[in-house]
Amino acid sequence: MTIFSLSLYRESSPMAIFSLSLYRESSPQFACLIIPFTLPEFLCYNWLPDDYRVRNMKDRLFSALKGQKADYIEVRLDESKSSRLVYRGERLEEAGRTASTGGCVRALVRGGWGFVSFNSLDRLAENVSLAVNQAQLVSSAYLHLNPPAVFCLPEHAEQKLPVDTNPHDLAASPIELNLSAKKNILDEYNRIILGTKDIQTTSIGYADTKKKVTLATSEGTYIEQGRIDLNLRLSAIASKDGDVQQVGLSIGSKGDFATVENLHEKVHDIARRAVALLYAPNVKGGTYTVVLDPVLAGVFVHEAFGHLSEADHIYENPQMRQLMVLGRSFGGKHLNIVDGAAVPGYRGSFKYDDEGTPATKTYLIKEGVLTSRLHSRETAAKMGETPTGNARAINYTHPPIVRMTNTFIEPGSNGFEEMIGGIDEGVYAKDWYGGTTSLEMFTFSAGEAYMIRDGKITEMIRPVVLTGNVFTTLGNIDAIGNDLDMNQGGGCGKAGQSPLPVSNGSPHIRIRNCLVGGK
Repeated sequence: MTIFSLSLYRESSPMAIFSLSLYRESSPQFACLIIPFTLPEFLCYNWLPDDYRVRNMKDRLFSALKGQKADYIEVRLDESKSSRLVYRGERLEEAGRTASTGGCVRALVRGGWGFVSFNSLDRLAENVSLAVNQAQLVSSAYLHLNPPAVFCLPEHAEQKLPVDTNPHDLAASPIELNLSAKKNILDEYNRIILGTKDIQTTSIGYADTKKKVTLATSEGTYIEQGRIDLNLRLSAIASKDGDVQQVGLSIGSKGDFATVENLHEKVHDIARRAVALLYAPNVKGGTYTVVLDPVLAGVFVHEAFGHLSEADHIYENPQMRQLMVLGRSFGGKHLNIVDGAAVPGYRGSFKYDDEGTPATKTYLIKEGVLTSRLHSRETAAKMGETPTGNARAINYTHPPIVRMTNTFIEPGSNGFEEMIGGIDEGVYAKDWYGGTTSLEMFTFSAGEAYMIRDGKITEMIRPVVLTGNVFTTLGNIDAIGNDLDMNQGGGCGKAGQSPLPVSNGSPHIRIRNCLVGGK
């Protein structure tokens, strides 16, 4: 009998020892081959027992932060795995898995920031010094970062900033599933769409990511946090006599692969609707009472109002500071708009943001009145307000900036039939296709639309374009449904960081005097 063993030994340096030993029982012969080789630093730490790994990583990071002449320093490490599949018509354009490890240092010196990203811990202390030196070059006036609200309360006077080493949400994830199994499901959806008469082509994109983020700061924060994300976008594109129409379906989750399974009937539906739009009439342009479904209303509140609530936009723009004055009335008492990662279960949910601030639930508008905005610790300090846990970075190559999380209009008391019942002639707009915003002005394209006549939903019409002033439009919301639904498809883009996982939603809402583009 031949016995052989395989072992890996690593102590304190990135050099590891790989040992292969063989022993043959029938003859007293023994051979041992020892091969030294270098492992990536992050990978080595992952192979250590949790307690030992955490202790060593904390010591390593905090040691690099000591002795630096800076007001604040943070080190963030990212370890991620992802898979992706992309179709264009019958062609599978992309299918693969990727893995990445890296980190970054951000340093603050008298109001100036320095930022360095890296892919190895070997020169961590040098990278920290480089970030500090960069910050010193642009320093001007002292900036004291505001602490998170939870640490400002009297009952937490003795509480330190968070130390949390439980990598939440790092259970089994879709990344562990066989890539071919994912492909088989998407192949079925693609065949359904392409098999529909008058469908010209398709566009399908699937992605999943499993990530662990480690954060250490010069204030004593140490956090390990897990994040899992999944997203699927399918588009059916129909064409006839030079006319092209498109209908899409966006789905996402915090890692539940069942979300993208068994969608066959929904996929049939988007293909049928894309073809039906080829024969639908255009609406006559004008001002209508419009009812938005939860998807389009959620996109409206995210794009038209949510971005206006991001404090970096407000602080940097004098016109926005005049528009977004706390205490200003933006709607009726039935209007409540919320953003917060502390709302559980959605793609924008997490325990801490990328500065270590605990997640919150922030009322941007409460009973029609502007009560807060979204903050990082820096913008909160500059505006004399409280951090809200909205500092987010898409990965280690970017510093955190103010971003939305889960943004939605809270439900009201109106049923859908009640909302459309009093409309003689109006428009029911559903889903989303695209749009633009410029300060308080917006233009959005619905993905699907129907006429409302005498209180009933009637004929399908071509997708409509809605235009207006967001503040006027918020004031014209005269009914809010009781059927809140959250849209988890898509992602948010800002300052080159895209697509960041978010969710948005709303009940059905009714808007008076809404400008609808048409013929």
